[in-house]
Amino acid sequence: MKWLRQFVLMGLLILPFGTSFAASEEVDSTQEYQSLITLFFAAARTGNYEVVSEFLSAGFPINQRNSESYTALMVAAYQGNAETVDLLLNSGANACLQDKRGNTALMGALLKREIQIARALYQAECADDIRNKAGLSVKEFAELYGQSETLRTLHQEKLAAQSHTESQSVN
Repeated sequence: MKWLRQFVLMGLLILPFGTSFAASEEVDSTQEYQSLITLFFAAARTGNYEVVSEFLSAGFPINQRNSESYTALMVAAYQGNAETVDLLLNSGANACLQDKRGNTALMGALLKREIQIARALYQAECADDIRNKAGLSVKEFAELYGQSETLRTLHQEKLAAQSHTESQSVN
C-alpha cells in the first residue's frame, strides 16, 4: 500500500511537467503552422510561383486565410501577380470567397486596375448578387472605382467565349 501512495505522489509531481510539455508541443505546432501561413502569403504577395506551387503540391490548403481574412488568391490579385493568380485558379482556389469587408479577389484586381487578372477572375462562376459589407455589388464597386467600362468589356468577352463554346459543341 505504501508503494501505491508513493506511485500516486510521484504521478502528481510528474503530471504537471507532462501537461506542460504537451501544451508546449501544441504551442510549437501552432507557431510552426503560423510560420507556414506567413511564408505562403509572402510567396503569393511577391509572386514567387515556385514556392506557392510547392506549398500546393504538399497539400497546403489553397483557400487558407491569413490574419486579415485574405486568401492567397486575393493577395496575389491585389499585388498584380498574374502567374500566381493563374496557378491558384488552376489549382482550384475559390475566387468567390470574400474578405472581412466582403470584397472578392476580383474587386481587389479592379481596384488596382489589374485588367489581365480581373479577366481571369471574372471567369469564375460567382453569384451575381455578391455584395461587400458596404452593400456594393461587383458592378457598383467597379462604378465607384472608375472601372465600369473594364467590367463591361470583361462581361462581353465572357459572353462571347460562352457563345463560341456553345456553337462549337453544336457542331
